[in-house]
Amino acid sequence: MDDIDAMFSDLLGEMDLLTQSLGQETVPPASLPSTNKEVNFSFGFTDLNESLHELEDNDLDALMADLVADLNATEEKLAAEIKGLKVPSPPPPDLPLPPKGLSIHPASSLAYPTSTASSTSRPVSTPASSATSPLPPPPPQSAKPTKEEIEAQMKADKIKLALEKLKEAKVKKLVVKVLLNDGSSKTLMVDERQNVREVLENLFEKTHCDCNVDWSLCETYPDLQLERTFEDHENLVEPLSAWMRDSENKILFQERGEKNEVFKNPQNFYLWKKDKKALKDIKDKDKELLIQENFCGTSIIVPDLEAVLYLKEDGKKSWKQRLFQLRASGIYYVPKGKTKSSRDLICFVQFDNVNVYYGKDFKTKYKAPTDFCFVLKHPQIQKESQYVKYLCCDDAWTMNLWVTGIRIAKYGVSLYENYKTAEKKAAVSSVWSNRSTPSSSNPSTPSPTIKAKSPSQANGHAPKPQLRPVSEV
Repeated sequence: MDDIDAMFSDLLGEMDLLTQSLGQETVPPASLPSTNKEVNFSFGFTDLNESLHELEDNDLDALMADLVADLNATEEKLAAEIKGLKVPSPPPPDLPLPPKGLSIHPASSLAYPTSTASSTSRPVSTPASSATSPLPPPPPQSAKPTKEEIEAQMKADKIKLALEKLKEAKVKKLVVKVLLNDGSSKTLMVDERQNVREVLENLFEKTHCDCNVDWSLCETYPDLQLERTFEDHENLVEPLSAWMRDSENKILFQERGEKNEVFKNPQNFYLWKKDKKALKDIKDKDKELLIQENFCGTSIIVPDLEAVLYLKEDGKKSWKQRLFQLRASGIYYVPKGKTKSSRDLICFVQFDNVNVYYGKDFKTKYKAPTDFCFVLKHPQIQKESQYVKYLCCDDAWTMNLWVTGIRIAKYGVSLYENYKTAEKKAAVSSVWSNRSTPSSSNPSTPSPTIKAKSPSQANGHAPKPQLRPVSEV
């Protein structure tokens, strides 16, 4: 009987300790060191927690609703599995029965055992641990929190839950800081299902801009001194996920005239060998015909470009001239002593796995012959490499000609579809702008959109910088 009493005492002691532990607040585990995977959830911030704090309240609420909806199926499955684990399973038949006078009961019944054998012989002794270890005193009553403290705590709880659910979500989501021309920024939640056009629509609503076709999202690489305009059909999460941890790369929301210049003045790209003055005088009907011929046929026609460009030698700050030709499959060059016939051409680069970037201040950094440079590299390459191709042109005209030609060869009809979608959006925005403009407005000055703050500083941005149109030499 002494053995049975000892077993009861041990069980009651363990239950006492368990009750105490349940009554105390659980100490959160130490935070794990941040990894590349965690940093990839936000861009433009020191950490993900900071980026969530930058989200507006309605965006944070929308994020939470989206995450919860995205995880409902997973949580239901997990709940079903937990419920299945709670069903008690019968003991294996080969295990020995418990000692006489000791039965298997739920924990609540163990606190007051009613064994017949023990009750007739002598009462069960109370465990020593319960008598010598009283329960801890209740926590002191804290002062009633203020409304501001309650709201701050609610937001902190939302952010904590968002951090957990972001890592569990089936659809990858990023918190992104987008810089505007006036130095301010907007914080957006972007998921892997969204393309750049959808992100632009979101920015139009947040910045109240005029929605013209030149608005673009751009990525900049300060370390490599590169920048690129995202195409509207591109998935934004994919290239951003390639950015390195603690990267200084940035996303800009700007007007870029060169983005759709080929559809405004297609003659500059498909008739580039002709006299510049004749190209300026071409009629709109002929421009539309050029677009139809080159973008609306059974296959896309790539501009037939050929020029002597400067090529940077690998690992050196020296440049050599080569005759390059643009084809639908890539860029080719003519080796020394060979003719320009197709059988003598050597493939310089193909476009399947590379993007084209504008180089900035290469004349200083790499001693380039001019500052009109462009670069071809794989988006995963985030530092200087022998696989990065540097090319330099004589002037801005040639540089924009080649960059646009490469974009046409790589993306094809998608560029034209992007332009038509942007045109429709701009037309709708213009209709609403005209309806909201007073009749006494001066027609010669651009009118703000419905939500615009002032005509002189549209969209909350600083006046746009002077662009370099392809049509100018």
